[in-house]
Amino acid sequence: MPDQPLSYSLDDLIYLMARLRDPRTGCPWDIKQTFKSIAPHTLEEAYEVVDTIEAQDYSGLREELGDLLFQVVFYSRLGEEQGLFSLVDIISTLVDKLVVRHPHVFPAGTLESQRSPDELPDERQIGKTWEAIKKDARQEKGQNAVLDDIPASLPALVRSAKLQKRAADHGFDWPSSEGVFEKIAEEVLELREAVASNNTEHIEEELGDLLFTVVNLCRHLNVDGETSLRKAARKFERRFKAMEQLASEQGLVFEHLPQEQQEQFWLQAKTIS
Repeated sequence: MPDQPLSYSLDDLIYLMARLRDPRTGCPWDIKQTFKSIAPHTLEEAYEVVDTIEAQDYSGLREELGDLLFQVVFYSRLGEEQGLFSLVDIISTLVDKLVVRHPHVFPAGTLESQRSPDELPDERQIGKTWEAIKKDARQEKGQNAVLDDIPASLPALVRSAKLQKRAADHGFDWPSSEGVFEKIAEEVLELREAVASNNTEHIEEELGDLLFTVVNLCRHLNVDGETSLRKAARKFERRFKAMEQLASEQGLVFEHLPQEQQEQFWLQAKTIS
């Protein structure tokens, strides 16, 4: 009979991490890492998780989630070594926060407390309560302004959406998507004027305003802008590769073709990809 696959636990992963960081017998690469040095890897792993989800590659997702979990365990090891926090502290803080933010599930504010199955929570009220609890948490941290706790390091599109949603939650918003469409038209005109002025700084500013407004339209239409843009990028990638393949099948090099012929290949690619 074939050997059964090995089964490991979270404790095994914690032990593995300690071995990797052992200053005498560990891995040289892991030993020299810091919070700052592994942060870019964390971003990369998070995006790889999203990629596998969107590709519905669930076997790959299992692996990528493991890579992302490893990042958390790595940070917890660094925190423990520096006397800052441990993995237990991270989990305890998370569970406590989620219990507090879900009073409709944990009515007494404890993990063991339960609501009656007959008491159906109102989703609108849940949202209001969630925001009120988060507001209190921000104030406890001295973050008194509405937009204080939205990280500046987020990707620009994601951060724009968060800023807009937070502002809308506090009453600053268009009443409907129609106002956003009108604003987009206005921003396009202003961008054209900036281009006509040939002022690079002005063009950059107006392009930013246009992009920011398009993100607002995504929010009004209940579309995630980041997901939408990723899909558009993947579609472009598919069609570009199809154009190259079509040209190659005819013994042509796509990049050497005149624009009119490239356009014909583009129209063909749109029908097949």
